[in-house]
Amino acid sequence: MPLTFSKNSLFSIVVLSISIVVALLMGEGILRIKNSSMKNYDIEMWRYARELKVRSDDPALDFEHRKNKSAVLQNVDIRLNEWGLRGGPVVPAGADTRRILFLGASTTLGWGVPEDETVEMQLERRLAAAGVHAQVLNAGVGNYNAERYVSRFFKQLTGLNPTDIVVQYFMRDAEDLQSSRGNFFMRNSELAVTLWIAYHRLLDRFGDSDLVARYRKVYDPNQPGFVVMEQELEKLSQYAEEHGIRLYFMMIPDVHDLVDYKFTFVHDIMRKFAKANGYAYVDMLPAMSGLRPEEIWAMPGDPHPNAFAHKLMADALFPLIVRPTVQGALEK
Repeated sequence: MPLTFSKNSLFSIVVLSISIVVALLMGEGILRIKNSSMKNYDIEMWRYARELKVRSDDPALDFEHRKNKSAVLQNVDIRLNEWGLRGGPVVPAGADTRRILFLGASTTLGWGVPEDETVEMQLERRLAAAGVHAQVLNAGVGNYNAERYVSRFFKQLTGLNPTDIVVQYFMRDAEDLQSSRGNFFMRNSELAVTLWIAYHRLLDRFGDSDLVARYRKVYDPNQPGFVVMEQELEKLSQYAEEHGIRLYFMMIPDVHDLVDYKFTFVHDIMRKFAKANGYAYVDMLPAMSGLRPEEIWAMPGDPHPNAFAHKLMADALFPLIVRPTVQGALEK
């Protein structure tokens, strides 16, 4: 009798195990078919990490862009050049050519925005139309903060010798980001990623969902992330002064709710910091205030600025960036 029970139990376990594996494989297959439309923001960001990022040898960066790679993500082609910048190869700059380098995270990268509609390319066209020889380079990397994108500049991008640097700053840029090594399932399974996201969103419903309180804590002057952010941006300011580089600080608002905006305190803090450290400050909140998600989001469910928002950014930056060229021409 015990032997018969053992055989039946083993058979049941095997059948159950096979059923679970088959169900998981079916779930994975169904999700991949469903997500092939590239309209699932979370999965597209996961694909971005898989296809265009690589683990960095530098723990301060955690990860970085692959070089000379491209991928279609969220139905938009993102190509990376030999420097890991978004766009085509960097060509030598003439003596009269300004090289304007954008530093930042996914907004700077232009997530969800075609390359020729990003703020960088729109600004380059505006400058060309004004008779200004300029290269505008996009060093944005998704999921970076200020510590990471400034560190990357010093460790990988100083050889570009920019004449101008634009820091596109977002509220998250002062957060203390932890290394995200992941695991085999999270790196390779859309089902695992979907379940992980669903689990954390469920937790958020019962946890601290007050973003205002969260960011007031982030911008406490004693928070480690805030301290490092200030140190890195001050270091960039000192380098720019030593090398004659013009600096611009563009404050990007949170676009979840621009009608009843609750984060002006962050803008106030960063405006004072930017001006104290020699950055020309540009705040995008006035230009974007009152816009609804359907007017400014890259797509439903993706709270990244769309091509229209990138045009607003180019419009705001152009008068400041063209001014040194105009002044130089008048002085000759």
